[in-house]
Amino acid sequence: MPVITEIEDLRRIYRRRVPRMFYDYAESGSWSEQTFRENTSDFHKIRLRQRVAVDMAGRSTASTMIGQDVAMPVALAPVGLTGMQSADGEIKAARAAEKFGVPFTLSTMSICSIEDVAEHTTKPFWFQVYTLKDDDFMRRLFERARAANCSALVITVDLQIMGQRHRDLKNGLSAPPKLTMASIADMMTKIPWGLEMLGTKRRFFGNIVGHAKGVKDPSSLATWTAEAFDPSLDWKRIAQFKEWWGGKLIVKGIMEPEDARRAAEIGADAIVVSNHGGRQLDGAPSSIRALPAIMDAVGDRLEVHLDSGIRSGQDVLKALALGAKGTYIGRAFTYGLGAMGEAGVSKALEVIHKELDLTMALCGERFVTDLGRHNLIVPQGFENLTVPL
Repeated sequence: MPVITEIEDLRRIYRRRVPRMFYDYAESGSWSEQTFRENTSDFHKIRLRQRVAVDMAGRSTASTMIGQDVAMPVALAPVGLTGMQSADGEIKAARAAEKFGVPFTLSTMSICSIEDVAEHTTKPFWFQVYTLKDDDFMRRLFERARAANCSALVITVDLQIMGQRHRDLKNGLSAPPKLTMASIADMMTKIPWGLEMLGTKRRFFGNIVGHAKGVKDPSSLATWTAEAFDPSLDWKRIAQFKEWWGGKLIVKGIMEPEDARRAAEIGADAIVVSNHGGRQLDGAPSSIRALPAIMDAVGDRLEVHLDSGIRSGQDVLKALALGAKGTYIGRAFTYGLGAMGEAGVSKALEVIHKELDLTMALCGERFVTDLGRHNLIVPQGFENLTVPL
């Protein structure tokens, strides 16, 4: 077993172990993938201020996210198809998050259902929904999430229509995977993954098949998916979802101050500054660049979280120092899951926690809640997203 000291180590193992279509699903963006790349590279442009001769004993990364105690302000982001990265992947990831003491967010487009995850965990998790046309299905989703004791609803608002993801289209991404000459040849080289998948019955979208109208089996799923998303979504409808849910609400996919203000106006408990990991509008700025202006606009009205591009504990620290109350990791935990299952997700969390803790110490901070702009050197113009004509 190789020594794992960083998230990149997990990515390399993951790439060798998981079929190409599922690796590419996680490790790609839309169009030219400019935003996908800059989500990560822009973190590197922010420098850290090193402090010395400061008491570093008794450090703590403990904090809260929407009133929930967390071991560190990091949640597992909603990632679709997680159960195709590793058999029963959502259950494995949720158990790892619960043991570590951070939130797990289940995607609507998960392989394991809400009920599956609830049955295999002991603490509440968060549930993410897309904005779909079918009100009956949406209401039933909310009811199922309440019955599973989900403690927060995460509404993704940046996927009314699907961004063009070249790799997914070329690979013929599906769950379960379509059997073509290319996919069969690839899967034959991923024998441990294949044996795991043969050992589970969860190979299609568990929250949808058998629950959505007209979707009785995987063969009818593609037609439903193509027609399900609601392109007419507006803030009135988001407010309606909040009323239906009646609990903690997080709005994910905010990149502009005006949209952040609208989320505050409808009473969201938190927003997630996110460009969907660079998988929607290619050419949009990175999430970390968008964060400061959004903090200025609404930072005292609701919690602001950040998603997209985080690959280390140092990235977490930089987001928190710029004002975010919490952060999300998607690809980072997916690498661990695909590489080593539940143990890999735990390892990803351990790596990020250690990096966050050590970086706090070297920046002269004992408590994660004390991080701020004084810990950073931000390049001139980094936060200026206005492009002169």
